[in-house]
Amino acid sequence: MSPMKLLARSGATATVVLLANLLAACASSPPVQFFALEPVATADHPKLQSSSIVQVTRVHVPPALDRQQIVRQSGPYTFEISDQHRWSAPLDELIRRVLSEDLLQLLPVGNVVLPEEPAPPGAQKVVVDILKFEADPSGTVQFAGSWSLLPSNPKEPLHNRYVQLSERSASTSYADQVDAMSRILEQLAAQIAQAVAAAH
Repeated sequence: MSPMKLLARSGATATVVLLANLLAACASSPPVQFFALEPVATADHPKLQSSSIVQVTRVHVPPALDRQQIVRQSGPYTFEISDQHRWSAPLDELIRRVLSEDLLQLLPVGNVVLPEEPAPPGAQKVVVDILKFEADPSGTVQFAGSWSLLPSNPKEPLHNRYVQLSERSASTSYADQVDAMSRILEQLAAQIAQAVAAAH
């Protein structure tokens, strides 16, 4: 056999081996899991009395967390970004939806406008600015940030509050991390609901 044919055959064999290795690696890789935050406040929660209408309009997520992969702290100054554990939607959208659903259970019927619905005149806007929202190596989720309640009347004072919250996960699994994050959002929604009720 000529050297050229030998070279061609060896190249084809190498390609087949490479493809086989890639397929084996893919077959052995763990499946990707997708997670969503969920509302915690229940329908039997006592509703606060309020005539104000409110809408969660914006949630600002830091760039380190603004990705499909779930992020957690792995040690001092270090983070773990998992390709196997991902959010089912952009994190800011998930947070807006969950805060809105929690507020639906905490405030009277008709007082919460869903994120993509047109808000009526006089509705107050909620803006959330997140600095930190991830689990530490022990499994405790840490939240730091602020929320602002923008009044419908620009002459009224702006209500702004800086918040630090933490929730211990049942384990260090990603599912339990997401559960703890959902419980923190319920606490955040309760603070917002109380401010809305106190305003009127």
